[in-house]
Amino acid sequence: MAERIALYPGTFDPVTNGHLDIIARAARLVDRLVIGVAINIGKGPLFDLEERCELVAAETERIAEETGCRITVQPFTGLLISFARQIGAQMIVRGLRAVSDFDYEFQMTGMNHRLDPTIETVFLMASESNQFISSRFVKEIAQLGGDISSFVPPLTLARTLARVGR
Repeated sequence: MAERIALYPGTFDPVTNGHLDIIARAARLVDRLVIGVAINIGKGPLFDLEERCELVAAETERIAEETGCRITVQPFTGLLISFARQIGAQMIVRGLRAVSDFDYEFQMTGMNHRLDPTIETVFLMASESNQFISSRFVKEIAQLGGDISSFVPPLTLARTLARVGR
């Protein structure tokens, strides 16, 4: 049987407990999960690409051990579907938090399907406790002095607080 490879893309700036929830659930579905860290200067990242990749890799080690899934982290730029083809992914995993996510994801899925109908998009709903978490809010709360400890794992918490000068 062919290896089942999935791609979970994002900017992961920073990686949140919501991301880790989706990663853990996706890892139970496939043999190999590639976490694609997008080079997205337009979003004004708090962390540079190398540090985002490092944090995601460190925060997902436990998930790989627990699930037996091979989890790798790779930066990418350009079309998502091109990167999915490059790594041999048969599916793209996307997390949904709220109805507002659905409209954007629905459109993106349609476009990706037109570009390559052999790569499926699979949606995983965020767990109830993670539905409101977004990297953008985490950064904003941290920069304004709020407590983000329930939104991010410990290493990411320490690095985020250090980055915002706390």
